[in-house]
Amino acid sequence: MLAARIHEDGGPDVLRVEEVPDPAPATGEVLVRIRAASLNHLDVWVRKGLPSVPKPRILGADGAGVVESLGDGVTGLAVGDRVVINPGIDHGDNITVVGEHFDGTHAELIAIDAAQVFPLDDALSFEVGAAFPLVYETAYRMLVTRARVAEDEWALIWGIGGGVATAAFEICRALGLKTIVTSGSNPKLEIAHGWGADMTVNHEDGDVVAAVKEATGKGVDVVVETVGDATWARSLAAVRPGGRVVVCGATSGPNPPAQLHRFWWKQLDVLGSTMGTREDFVGAYELVRSGRARVHVDRTYPLSEIAAAHERLEAGEQLGKIVLVMPSAS
Repeated sequence: MLAARIHEDGGPDVLRVEEVPDPAPATGEVLVRIRAASLNHLDVWVRKGLPSVPKPRILGADGAGVVESLGDGVTGLAVGDRVVINPGIDHGDNITVVGEHFDGTHAELIAIDAAQVFPLDDALSFEVGAAFPLVYETAYRMLVTRARVAEDEWALIWGIGGGVATAAFEICRALGLKTIVTSGSNPKLEIAHGWGADMTVNHEDGDVVAAVKEATGKGVDVVVETVGDATWARSLAAVRPGGRVVVCGATSGPNPPAQLHRFWWKQLDVLGSTMGTREDFVGAYELVRSGRARVHVDRTYPLSEIAAAHERLEAGEQLGKIVLVMPSAS
Protein backbone atom coordinates (compact mmCIF):
# COMPACT_ATOMS: atom_id res chain seq x y z
CA MET A 1 0.00 0.00 0.00
CA LEU A 2 0.95 3.67 -0.24
CA ALA A 3 1.45 5.56 3.00
CA ALA A 4 2.83 8.92 4.10
CA ARG A 5 5.55 8.30 6.69
CA ILE A 6 8.15 10.23 8.62
CA HIS A 7 11.63 8.80 9.18
CA GLU A 8 12.89 11.79 11.15
CA ASP A 9 11.54 14.86 12.95
CA GLY A 10 11.32 18.09 10.97
CA GLY A 11 9.33 20.22 8.54
CA PRO A 12 6.90 19.13 5.81
CA ASP A 13 9.86 17.98 3.73
CA VAL A 14 10.36 14.93 6.00
CA LEU A 15 7.03 13.46 4.83
CA ARG A 16 7.56 10.60 2.37
CA VAL A 17 4.79 8.95 0.35
CA GLU A 18 6.09 5.41 -0.20
CA GLU A 19 5.11 1.79 -0.59
CA VAL A 20 4.94 -0.18 2.66
CA PRO A 21 3.68 -3.68 3.46
CA ASP A 22 -0.08 -4.09 3.75
CA PRO A 23 -1.21 -4.55 7.36
CA ALA A 24 -3.24 -7.62 8.31
CA PRO A 25 -6.02 -7.60 10.92
CA ALA A 26 -5.25 -9.49 14.12
CA THR A 27 -7.93 -11.11 16.27
CA GLY A 28 -10.53 -8.49 17.13
CA GLU A 29 -9.31 -6.03 14.49
CA VAL A 30 -10.78 -4.62 11.28
CA LEU A 31 -8.81 -3.85 8.13
CA VAL A 32 -10.16 -0.59 6.72
CA ARG A 33 -9.40 0.68 3.22
CA ILE A 34 -9.10 4.40 3.86
CA ARG A 35 -10.89 6.62 1.37
CA ALA A 36 -10.29 9.95 3.11
CA ALA A 37 -8.25 11.10 6.10
CA SER A 38 -7.86 14.53 7.66
CA LEU A 39 -5.03 16.56 9.15
CA ASN A 40 -4.89 17.76 12.74
CA HIS A 41 -2.40 19.98 14.55
CA LEU A 42 -1.37 16.76 16.30
CA ASP A 43 0.17 15.64 13.00
CA VAL A 44 2.27 18.82 12.87
CA TRP A 45 3.44 18.41 16.46
CA VAL A 46 4.39 14.75 15.99
CA ARG A 47 6.11 15.51 12.69
CA LYS A 48 8.21 18.15 14.47
CA GLY A 49 9.04 15.76 17.30
CA LEU A 50 6.70 17.28 19.90
CA PRO A 51 6.51 14.50 21.03
CA SER A 52 9.05 12.49 19.10
CA VAL A 53 7.72 9.01 18.25
CA PRO A 54 9.35 5.77 17.08
CA LYS A 55 10.04 5.81 13.35
CA PRO A 56 9.16 5.20 10.63
CA ARG A 57 5.65 6.32 11.58
CA ILE A 58 2.47 6.81 9.57
CA LEU A 59 0.72 9.90 10.92
CA GLY A 60 -3.01 10.60 10.92
CA ALA A 61 -5.71 10.21 13.56
CA ASP A 62 -8.88 10.55 11.49
CA GLY A 63 -10.10 8.36 8.67
CA ALA A 64 -13.15 7.01 6.89
CA GLY A 65 -13.39 4.23 4.37
CA VAL A 66 -14.63 0.72 3.65
CA VAL A 67 -14.13 -2.55 5.55
CA GLU A 68 -11.60 -4.62 3.60
CA SER A 69 -11.49 -7.69 5.86
CA LEU A 70 -12.23 -8.81 9.41
CA GLY A 71 -10.01 -10.42 12.00
CA ASP A 72 -11.19 -13.41 13.99
CA GLY A 73 -13.94 -12.73 16.48
CA VAL A 74 -15.23 -9.49 14.92
CA THR A 75 -19.01 -9.22 14.69
CA GLY A 76 -21.40 -6.44 13.72
CA LEU A 77 -19.42 -5.38 10.64
CA ALA A 78 -19.13 -6.84 7.15
CA VAL A 79 -16.75 -6.51 4.22
CA GLY A 80 -17.80 -3.49 2.15
CA ASP A 81 -19.38 -1.54 5.03
CA ARG A 82 -18.74 2.22 5.01
CA VAL A 83 -17.08 3.11 8.32
CA VAL A 84 -15.52 5.93 10.33
CA ILE A 85 -12.71 5.55 12.88
CA ASN A 86 -12.85 6.88 16.43
CA PRO A 87 -9.24 8.05 16.96
CA GLY A 88 -9.35 8.15 20.77
CA ILE A 89 -8.57 4.87 22.50
CA ASP A 90 -9.90 4.97 26.05
CA HIS A 91 -7.81 3.09 28.63
CA GLY A 92 -9.80 4.29 31.62
CA ASP A 93 -7.17 6.52 33.20
CA ASN A 94 -5.75 7.83 29.93
CA ILE A 95 -6.52 8.10 26.23
CA THR A 96 -4.10 7.24 23.43
CA VAL A 97 -4.50 8.51 19.89
CA VAL A 98 -4.30 6.82 16.49
CA GLY A 99 -1.29 8.13 14.57
CA GLU A 100 0.55 9.31 17.69
CA HIS A 101 0.92 6.10 19.66
CA PHE A 102 0.88 3.75 16.66
CA ASP A 103 0.62 3.96 12.85
CA GLY A 104 -2.24 6.11 11.66
CA THR A 105 -4.64 6.82 8.83
CA HIS A 106 -2.52 8.59 6.22
CA ALA A 107 -2.32 5.38 4.25
CA GLU A 108 -4.47 3.25 1.98
CA LEU A 109 -5.07 0.64 4.71
CA ILE A 110 -5.15 0.49 8.49
CA ALA A 111 -5.73 -2.46 10.83
CA ILE A 112 -7.44 -1.27 13.99
CA ASP A 113 -9.40 -2.62 16.96
CA ALA A 114 -13.03 -3.19 15.97
CA ALA A 115 -14.18 -1.17 19.00
CA GLN A 116 -12.82 1.95 17.25
CA VAL A 117 -14.80 1.39 14.05
CA PHE A 118 -18.32 2.77 13.60
CA PRO A 119 -20.74 2.59 10.65
CA LEU A 120 -20.64 5.75 8.52
CA ASP A 121 -24.10 7.04 7.67
CA ASP A 122 -24.91 6.97 3.95
CA ALA A 123 -25.76 10.68 4.12
CA LEU A 124 -22.16 11.52 5.12
CA SER A 125 -19.36 11.57 2.56
CA PHE A 126 -16.01 9.96 3.28
CA GLU A 127 -14.52 13.45 3.39
CA VAL A 128 -16.96 14.56 6.10
CA GLY A 129 -16.48 11.27 7.93
CA ALA A 130 -12.74 11.90 7.99
CA ALA A 131 -13.08 15.54 9.01
CA PHE A 132 -15.04 15.40 12.25
CA PRO A 133 -13.85 12.70 14.71
CA LEU A 134 -10.83 14.06 16.63
CA VAL A 135 -11.86 17.72 16.79
CA TYR A 136 -15.57 17.13 17.42
CA GLU A 137 -14.83 14.51 20.07
CA THR A 138 -12.38 16.94 21.70
CA ALA A 139 -14.80 19.89 21.56
CA TYR A 140 -17.71 17.78 22.80
CA ARG A 141 -15.75 16.69 25.85
CA MET A 142 -14.67 20.28 26.52
CA LEU A 143 -18.15 21.75 26.27
CA VAL A 144 -20.58 19.02 27.29
CA THR A 145 -18.68 16.66 29.57
CA ARG A 146 -16.33 19.13 31.28
CA ALA A 147 -17.95 22.61 31.08
CA ARG A 148 -21.57 21.32 31.10
CA VAL A 149 -22.80 24.11 28.85
CA ALA A 150 -26.47 25.06 28.74
CA GLU A 151 -28.80 26.64 26.20
CA ASP A 152 -28.63 30.45 25.98
CA GLU A 153 -25.19 30.66 27.60
CA TRP A 154 -22.51 32.77 25.90
CA ALA A 155 -19.29 31.13 24.64
CA LEU A 156 -16.08 32.81 23.48
CA ILE A 157 -14.18 30.77 20.89
CA TRP A 158 -10.70 31.87 19.81
CA GLY A 159 -9.41 31.31 16.26
CA ILE A 160 -12.41 30.27 14.16
CA GLY A 161 -11.23 28.17 11.24
CA GLY A 162 -9.03 25.93 13.38
CA GLY A 163 -10.29 22.40 13.82
CA VAL A 164 -11.27 22.43 17.51
CA ALA A 165 -12.50 26.03 17.36
CA THR A 166 -14.78 25.33 14.40
CA ALA A 167 -16.07 22.13 16.00
CA ALA A 168 -16.71 24.00 19.26
CA PHE A 169 -18.63 26.68 17.36
CA GLU A 170 -20.83 24.08 15.66
CA ILE A 171 -21.50 22.20 18.91
CA CYS A 172 -22.39 25.44 20.69
CA ARG A 173 -24.70 26.38 17.85
CA ALA A 174 -26.34 22.93 17.91
CA LEU A 175 -26.94 23.16 21.67
CA GLY A 176 -28.43 26.66 21.58
CA LEU A 177 -25.54 28.70 22.94
CA LYS A 178 -24.72 32.22 21.75
CA THR A 179 -21.25 32.51 20.26
CA ILE A 180 -18.52 35.14 20.00
CA VAL A 181 -15.78 33.97 17.65
CA THR A 182 -12.42 35.56 16.86
CA SER A 183 -9.88 35.44 14.06
CA GLY A 184 -7.04 37.56 12.74
CA SER A 185 -8.63 37.27 9.29
CA ASN A 186 -11.61 39.47 8.40
CA PRO A 187 -12.64 37.18 5.49
CA LYS A 188 -12.82 34.25 7.95
CA LEU A 189 -14.95 36.36 10.28
CA GLU A 190 -17.32 37.22 7.45
CA ILE A 191 -17.79 33.53 6.69
CA ALA A 192 -18.28 32.73 10.39
CA HIS A 193 -20.97 35.41 10.57
CA GLY A 194 -22.68 33.69 7.65
CA TRP A 195 -22.45 30.39 9.52
CA GLY A 196 -24.44 31.93 12.37
CA ALA A 197 -21.92 33.38 14.84
CA ASP A 198 -23.67 35.95 17.04
CA MET A 199 -20.60 38.19 17.16
CA THR A 200 -17.23 38.20 15.42
CA VAL A 201 -14.11 40.07 16.57
CA ASN A 202 -10.70 40.48 14.96
CA HIS A 203 -8.33 39.52 17.77
CA GLU A 204 -5.39 41.25 16.05
CA ASP A 205 -6.78 44.79 15.80
CA GLY A 206 -10.00 44.63 17.86
CA ASP A 207 -10.66 44.73 21.60
CA VAL A 208 -12.02 41.26 22.31
CA VAL A 209 -12.71 41.88 26.01
CA ALA A 210 -14.59 45.13 25.34
CA ALA A 211 -16.65 43.46 22.61
CA VAL A 212 -17.53 40.59 24.96
CA LYS A 213 -18.62 42.98 27.71
CA GLU A 214 -20.69 45.02 25.26
CA ALA A 215 -22.47 41.90 23.96
CA THR A 216 -23.03 40.12 27.26
CA GLY A 217 -22.94 42.81 29.95
CA LYS A 218 -20.98 40.69 32.42
CA GLY A 219 -18.76 38.41 30.35
CA VAL A 220 -19.14 35.04 28.68
CA ASP A 221 -20.21 31.95 30.58
CA VAL A 222 -17.51 29.75 29.02
CA VAL A 223 -14.26 30.30 27.10
CA VAL A 224 -12.94 27.65 24.73
CA GLU A 225 -9.19 28.11 25.21
CA THR A 226 -6.86 26.39 22.76
CA VAL A 227 -4.26 29.13 22.18
CA GLY A 228 -2.52 29.71 25.51
CA ASP A 229 0.06 32.46 25.85
CA ALA A 230 -1.38 34.84 23.24
CA THR A 231 -4.95 34.78 24.59
CA TRP A 232 -4.85 33.65 28.23
CA ALA A 233 -5.02 37.08 29.89
CA ARG A 234 -7.92 38.12 27.66
CA SER A 235 -9.74 34.83 28.31
CA LEU A 236 -9.62 35.45 32.08
CA ALA A 237 -10.75 39.04 31.58
CA ALA A 238 -13.60 38.09 29.23
CA VAL A 239 -15.20 35.34 31.34
CA ARG A 240 -17.94 36.38 33.77
CA PRO A 241 -17.63 35.96 37.55
CA GLY A 242 -18.35 32.31 38.31
CA GLY A 243 -17.70 31.34 34.70
CA ARG A 244 -15.63 28.53 33.18
CA VAL A 245 -12.48 28.47 31.07
CA VAL A 246 -11.94 25.08 29.47
CA VAL A 247 -8.48 24.32 28.09
CA CYS A 248 -7.38 21.57 25.68
CA GLY A 249 -4.15 23.02 24.28
CA ALA A 250 -1.87 26.00 23.89
CA THR A 251 -0.73 26.50 20.31
CA SER A 252 1.01 29.81 21.08
CA GLY A 253 2.76 28.57 24.23
CA PRO A 254 1.77 26.66 27.39
CA ASN A 255 3.18 28.94 30.10
CA PRO A 256 1.46 32.35 30.15
CA PRO A 257 1.45 34.43 33.37
CA ALA A 258 -1.11 32.62 35.53
CA GLN A 259 -2.97 35.71 36.80
CA LEU A 260 -4.09 33.75 39.85
CA HIS A 261 -5.90 36.77 41.30
CA ARG A 262 -8.51 36.40 38.54
CA PHE A 263 -9.28 32.90 39.81
CA TRP A 264 -10.29 33.96 43.31
CA TRP A 265 -11.68 37.40 42.58
CA LYS A 266 -14.01 35.98 39.92
CA GLN A 267 -14.38 32.51 41.50
CA LEU A 268 -13.58 30.86 38.18
CA ASP A 269 -13.56 27.21 37.22
CA VAL A 270 -10.59 26.38 34.97
CA LEU A 271 -11.08 22.95 33.42
CA GLY A 272 -8.55 20.82 31.60
CA SER A 273 -9.73 18.50 28.82
CA THR A 274 -7.95 16.05 26.51
CA MET A 275 -9.45 14.19 23.55
CA GLY A 276 -12.51 12.20 24.66
CA THR A 277 -14.00 8.90 25.73
CA ARG A 278 -16.10 6.57 23.61
CA GLU A 279 -19.17 8.30 25.07
CA ASP A 280 -17.83 11.68 23.94
CA PHE A 281 -17.28 10.34 20.42
CA VAL A 282 -20.80 8.90 20.30
CA GLY A 283 -22.27 12.20 21.53
CA ALA A 284 -20.36 14.22 18.96
CA TYR A 285 -21.19 11.78 16.16
CA GLU A 286 -24.90 12.01 17.00
CA LEU A 287 -24.80 15.80 16.59
CA VAL A 288 -23.09 15.39 13.21
CA ARG A 289 -25.25 12.58 11.85
CA SER A 290 -28.45 14.38 12.88
CA GLY A 291 -27.35 17.47 10.97
CA ARG A 292 -27.45 19.66 14.08
CA ALA A 293 -23.68 20.22 13.92
CA ARG A 294 -22.26 20.87 10.45
CA VAL A 295 -18.79 19.76 9.37
CA HIS A 296 -16.75 22.24 7.33
CA VAL A 297 -14.17 20.87 4.89
CA ASP A 298 -11.62 23.51 3.94
CA ARG A 299 -9.76 21.84 1.08
CA THR A 300 -8.92 18.34 -0.16
CA TYR A 301 -5.50 17.15 -1.31
CA PRO A 302 -4.37 13.87 -2.84
CA LEU A 303 -2.10 11.86 -0.55
CA SER A 304 0.79 12.65 -2.90
CA GLU A 305 0.49 16.35 -1.93
CA ILE A 306 0.52 15.81 1.83
CA ALA A 307 3.47 18.20 2.30
CA ALA A 308 1.43 21.06 0.77
CA ALA A 309 -1.48 20.13 3.05
CA HIS A 310 0.82 20.35 6.09
CA GLU A 311 2.10 23.73 4.93
CA ARG A 312 -1.45 25.11 4.67
CA LEU A 313 -2.34 23.82 8.15
CA GLU A 314 0.87 25.09 9.73
CA ALA A 315 0.34 28.54 8.17
CA GLY A 316 -3.17 28.72 9.65
CA GLU A 317 -4.74 29.38 6.26
CA GLN A 318 -7.55 26.83 6.64
CA LEU A 319 -11.19 27.48 7.46
CA GLY A 320 -12.37 24.06 8.56
CA LYS A 321 -10.64 20.73 8.05
CA ILE A 322 -7.98 19.83 5.50
CA VAL A 323 -8.71 16.37 4.06
CA LEU A 324 -6.47 13.90 2.22
CA VAL A 325 -8.00 11.70 -0.49
CA MET A 326 -6.39 8.30 -0.99
CA PRO A 327 -5.32 7.04 -4.45
CA SER A 328 -7.76 4.13 -4.15
CA ALA A 329 -10.62 6.63 -3.81
CA SER A 330 -9.84 8.32 -7.14
